[in-house]
Amino acid sequence: MNLPNSTIADIQRAHSRRWFMKECGIGLGSIALTSLLARDASASTLNPLAPKGGHFPGKAKNVIFLYMGGAPSHLDLFDYKPKLAKLDGTAPPAELLKDYQSAFINKGNNLLGPKFKFKKYGQAGTEMAEILPHIGSKADDIAVVRSMHTEAFNHAPAQILLSTGSQQFGRPSLGSWVTYGLGSESENLPAFVVMSSGSKGPSAGASNWNSGFLPSVYDGVQFRSVGDPVLYLSNPKGIEKGNRRAVIDAINELNQRHFDSVGDPEIQTRIAAYEMSHRMQDVAPEVTDLTKEPEHVHKLYGTQPGKSSFANNCLLARRLVERGVRFVELFHESWDQHGGLVGGLKKNCKDVDQACGALIEDLKQRGMLEDTLIIFGGEFGRTPMVQGGNDGRDHHPNAFTMWMAGGGIKGGVNHGKTDELGFNAVEDKVHIHDFNATVLHQLGFDHTKLTTRFQGRDFRLTDVHGKVVKKILA
Repeated sequence: MNLPNSTIADIQRAHSRRWFMKECGIGLGSIALTSLLARDASASTLNPLAPKGGHFPGKAKNVIFLYMGGAPSHLDLFDYKPKLAKLDGTAPPAELLKDYQSAFINKGNNLLGPKFKFKKYGQAGTEMAEILPHIGSKADDIAVVRSMHTEAFNHAPAQILLSTGSQQFGRPSLGSWVTYGLGSESENLPAFVVMSSGSKGPSAGASNWNSGFLPSVYDGVQFRSVGDPVLYLSNPKGIEKGNRRAVIDAINELNQRHFDSVGDPEIQTRIAAYEMSHRMQDVAPEVTDLTKEPEHVHKLYGTQPGKSSFANNCLLARRLVERGVRFVELFHESWDQHGGLVGGLKKNCKDVDQACGALIEDLKQRGMLEDTLIIFGGEFGRTPMVQGGNDGRDHHPNAFTMWMAGGGIKGGVNHGKTDELGFNAVEDKVHIHDFNATVLHQLGFDHTKLTTRFQGRDFRLTDVHGKVVKKILA
């Protein structure tokens, strides 16, 4: 049916009047408010990593997660058991192993006593192995949680569970949840940076730091210890900076047109990534140049600029956090000692102990420890039973140790206990979900309310579980 042009114009005017009265009926104040909200929404869309507040003021603003992939032996490093030492070489109690499932060994293998001497550190008398003197020297700054437990007993599922709250692939990681909730205080560096050292990368790979079903702008960005921190950051030969800027502008214009057409937020992520890479060309080389640190700092950490090491990564983590990066995760995948336990632990502790202690001291001296949360630990523990002759331990989910420092954590705390063989957590038990709930709490989040809707339901890091471990909070 064809209508006269005058009739169409009357309908358009009437519709406009009805819309105006309905949407703006309370007057100019509503118009002003709508304008402000639209401006804020536009800013959020253009920069999804703009700084945001949590549900309440958090004690911590940044996180450095020292992820010891492969699972350090709590029994040889953090949780001394005199009875296990006494029963070394004997069969474990039958009732202890009822319904127990190991990853690779016969559960009837004999018990293996701790391989290193332990020492009490600090005013709290925190017991640690003597091969951890630098971490031990910071005992009064850290909270040692000896009652950790999990469900998974193989590396990849257990690492994903610790990182994302689920053994299934595709969930957002802890760092992604944090940057999703808080944004970033750095405009020229990624909000979430990942680095790796040790003999190999983490068993679960990028699943430990990807954003899952959150927008990919919240992915962790891998930095390298040597050369360009990010591949292809430098301009190719013959390409001037102005030329690259022109290319980025042209690409971004096409992406913006596509976004205006379909509204896919991943297109905005792509635009933000191009802009970030361009800004990083000026900032990242300076940040990652460890030669700019004074000699006493290198002596403190044991760093050697130009070489790949966990120590270098720790120092770089401090430099990144200092410049507003929200979450830094350092993977050191070298702790899977099914055999060669003594030699492996000696090497690993030599690689990480000094730098861990230095990181705490350095942040403390700079006044940064109070709002930077440091986490140390792996995905599970090791068995009290032997594997590999007399020099190895199997995977063990029932009990393990992690520690935290800074960011409103109470120093000098020894939380939770395992039984007399270090087999089960028995007092003040802390599950992975409880641990992650505590991390989010220190950053200002109620972990039950930091959610995102996906496939018709709300998801969160802690699934439907998790309680904040209040006894370790300052």
